[in-house]
Amino acid sequence: MASTRTNKTELETVEPIGARVLIRKDEDKKQTKTGIHLPDKIEIPTLTGRIVAISAQVANDDDYPIKQYDRILFNPKHGIPVDFEGDNRLFVIPVEDIVAVFRKGSHDRTS
Repeated sequence: MASTRTNKTELETVEPIGARVLIRKDEDKKQTKTGIHLPDKIEIPTLTGRIVAISAQVANDDDYPIKQYDRILFNPKHGIPVDFEGDNRLFVIPVEDIVAVFRKGSHDRTS
């Protein structure tokens, strides 16, 4: 039986499993806060990124107040690089390695 090919291209996605999230790491800085440009081989390692996808387990757990597109501070020690895009800044990390979430706006939590 011959297989038929369609012209539609299916998009491949990465869905984290277990207590993990998929993040896009921010680019490493090539300039210090004071404006000093660093040589190409020297970069300030960046430990921040944006959440791209959250596993179902994490999304359903109220102990983790994170959502897609949150900017986070993370420990990269257990990060697994995902060879998915040319820039290769995607990582799957355990949710326990998220150490902070950047929030804007009011901190008043009365409801």
